Amino acid sequence: MNLQELFHMQRELDRYIQSNRNVEESVFRKKVLALQVELSELANETRCFKFWSTKAPSDKSTLLEEYVDCIHFILSLGIEKGFDSLEQWPAPTSEQDLTELFLSAHQGVGRFAEQATFEEYLSLWRTFGALAEALGFSYEEVLTAYVEKNETNYKRQQQGY
Repeated sequence: MNLQELFHMQRELDRYIQSNRNVEESVFRKKVLALQVELSELANETRCFKFWSTKAPSDKSTLLEEYVDCIHFILSLGIEKGFDSLEQWPAPTSEQDLTELFLSAHQGVGRFAEQATFEEYLSLWRTFGALAEALGFSYEEVLTAYVEKNETNYKRQQQGY
């Protein structure tokens, strides 16, 4: 999947939000925490770690929306660190167990927060690619959901979210 269109859309949304909210300080660490929260919300919706429960995971559309919330912050973090020249989504890791993928993703976010290198950024994309595969999302579904959520985020900002 070509990421340049997503980077462009995210850059414009970030500018819009930061301009309208008069944000002048660095929000990198806040975006890192936001990504960790969104990742946890996604994990919670999958219920993959809830061995004590028989309740089914949320429906695919809910999972996809939570997943795309993560993608917004991954893109935004990349823009902030100058890694928005990444053109293609790197090949995903081979891991398919959801619990292990969520743990790897959380660790990857933490590593990126402490050492924001391009290699760590690529690693995040690989893990999130594996999450998409494990959750049954095609790149086309991710793109469509991202575009829809991007529009929703603009509307929320206009309504004082």
